[in-house]
Amino acid sequence: MSLEPPFRKIIHVDMDAFFASVEQLDQPELRGIPLAVGGGGKRGVVAAASYEARAFGVRSAMSGIMASRLCPQLIFVPPRFERYKEVSAQISTIFRQHTDLVEPLSLDEAYLDVTHHKKGNPSASLIASEIRTEILKLTGLHASAGISINKFVAKIASDINKPNGQKTIPPEEVLSFLENLDIRKFFGIGKVTADKMYGLGIFTGADLKLKSEDFLETHFGKSGRYFYRAVRGVHHSEVSPERIQKSVGAERTFNENISSEVFLEGKIIALAEELSKRLGRSKLSGKTITLKLKYADFNTQTRSKTLPYFIANKDLIIAAATELLYQEVLSNSVRLLGISMGKLNNEKKEAIKGPPVSVQLNIDF
Repeated sequence: MSLEPPFRKIIHVDMDAFFASVEQLDQPELRGIPLAVGGGGKRGVVAAASYEARAFGVRSAMSGIMASRLCPQLIFVPPRFERYKEVSAQISTIFRQHTDLVEPLSLDEAYLDVTHHKKGNPSASLIASEIRTEILKLTGLHASAGISINKFVAKIASDINKPNGQKTIPPEEVLSFLENLDIRKFFGIGKVTADKMYGLGIFTGADLKLKSEDFLETHFGKSGRYFYRAVRGVHHSEVSPERIQKSVGAERTFNENISSEVFLEGKIIALAEELSKRLGRSKLSGKTITLKLKYADFNTQTRSKTLPYFIANKDLIIAAATELLYQEVLSNSVRLLGISMGKLNNEKKEAIKGPPVSVQLNIDF
């Protein structure tokens, strides 16, 4: 397996500390100080941290208490998702001035396939720079970008010169780049997998490349094949403008742990109502309902059931979720409860894909 044309020109654009940056943009008094979007109370969680806060070790998904310990002067502000969606929509209009092949990953990042650029610019690097400049001019916010031959490498590259920077990995440098990369930087390798790889003597891409596909599948299951291909620069996933939504959910973290199923029933009713509204807004229904329980010791359990028909009605969701609740005894008191609906009635929709192209190694990246 080798890295051969055709290649695409892929840009991964990632907004810098997006939620926190929007708050600092709208509230000048918050600029230049450690800021966290989220809750700082006993059950609060950091949704995003400014770079001033990150300097103290504050990170997203960290508990508010831990964040405050790391940075006592940290300021917490509540999230304003409608505002973030508004800014994200502005950024999206810029993307689509350059290409119709835009695949949003979230409000603050997206893949762009600029192999065929609307304005005829042959350089993906210059396109990325232009996009970042346009975002700053329109929104006042900084973005970083990664540019390469596929989504996998472009996403890794976008993190290299953050914040407010970009990195291009042209075709002729992809293999050496991946070989020299710490495996912790590989997209799809989290802490647990990284630790397991360390135990197997895999510390860099070069170490990973020495392992056979059979070896990697033996130790990492289906992911082993992905690792084997990724380190060789092989990633055929195309930029898909219409990402199919796989599930819709709602969850709540409680101020106090709940140890009784009876009290959790009341929480299910509220969550089912919210989930039903979300399904309705998206004109979706689903067959597989999943109940998520996060216990006091932070262990998470999920219980699922697939129905023979699609549902979106609140009462039907309550009935199915309540049945899952009593499926087995709680192993501990519960700090978070969630309900999600999968196997949605949109699964037959097909994503738009770009036409195959042939790009030679000496193309201007």
